[in-house]
Amino acid sequence: MREVAIIGIGQTVVDEHWDKSLRELGGEAVLAALKDANREIVDGIFVGNMMSGILSHQESLGALIADWVGMRGVEAFKVEGACGSGAAALRLGMMAVSSGEMDSAVVLGVEKMTESLPIETTAALATAADADFESAQGLSFVAINALVMRRYLHEYGWKHTDFAPFSINAHANAVHNPFARLRETVNEKDYHNARMIADPINLLDASPTGDGAAAVVIVPAEMLRFNGGRIITIAGSGAATDSLAVHDRHDPLWLSAAELSAKKAYKQAGVGPEDIDVFELHDAFSIMSALSLEACGFAERGQGPRLGLDGDILPKGRIPICTRGGLKARGHPVGATGIYQIVEVVQQLRGEAGPTQVDGAKIGMAQNIGGSGALIVAHILKVN
Repeated sequence: MREVAIIGIGQTVVDEHWDKSLRELGGEAVLAALKDANREIVDGIFVGNMMSGILSHQESLGALIADWVGMRGVEAFKVEGACGSGAAALRLGMMAVSSGEMDSAVVLGVEKMTESLPIETTAALATAADADFESAQGLSFVAINALVMRRYLHEYGWKHTDFAPFSINAHANAVHNPFARLRETVNEKDYHNARMIADPINLLDASPTGDGAAAVVIVPAEMLRFNGGRIITIAGSGAATDSLAVHDRHDPLWLSAAELSAKKAYKQAGVGPEDIDVFELHDAFSIMSALSLEACGFAERGQGPRLGLDGDILPKGRIPICTRGGLKARGHPVGATGIYQIVEVVQQLRGEAGPTQVDGAKIGMAQNIGGSGALIVAHILKVN
């Protein structure tokens, strides 16, 4: 298997893009990534998306995007893995290039979520839950995460306000990201006074929806060796699944698919949690930040909030997270989120993260979660 390198990145601002269709939004990110890579064409296109058929009434995104960016004839596919669709698309694209089946590929994540009524968007998101035993009982994703968070508070004795640092950090970092949706700071008082959505989750515990697209161009690393200079490679990649329904899990407070996917990626990359310089985790809700840090080996079980309270998650901390705003403040256009995370890790490894740059960052991890933990994909990037 060949080592795979990322040579181009592109992204759009996460916002309400009333003036842009799904194809325009995705095409903008693809063309930006191709320009960054100094390429005009690739061998394949992989499109991560969750809800285009439901909200945009458009499937066959592979062919749609290929045609729109001037690559009619190139093989192209849509990849669906709920909120983990972006990282799932990258994993498939990486396997195509590493196997030798392709010598180059664009991986795009794209989603439009704001042109439908909120009730329609909520219902579409709920299709990533168990249709028989969660959605049919009226559980939205906010409600599912609220149940998990309430149990966590009960089991480990934390207060709700102990989760405030996750939101405060994300917003502080998003101020410096021109592609983020919520570029304003928040403080502990704001967190305490935020409107409750599903007790104990309030508005500042939850990430905003939005329209957005992000893309990367990947090639075999061996094609770049003779050029010299820095090469950013996908050193590790792992994916795992768990039950769709939280109540079917052996332990509802442990993201076993996060643990498994991270362990696979660590082993492949030859590193451990102590080697990761920056971690773009999937903070769709603040409880997921704590659970992800624990499952991936950065915190002891039940001690995830401690990393926030001690400042370990800040750009100058022990394990910087969400350095460009995360889902919480950059925004969470679900099918695109996994690629935004990869783009942001690449920015860190290139030294292009501005005021939120992690000093000396050479190894970064991104972990994208589908549903409430049913599909989780982890990637580790290295500067070689």
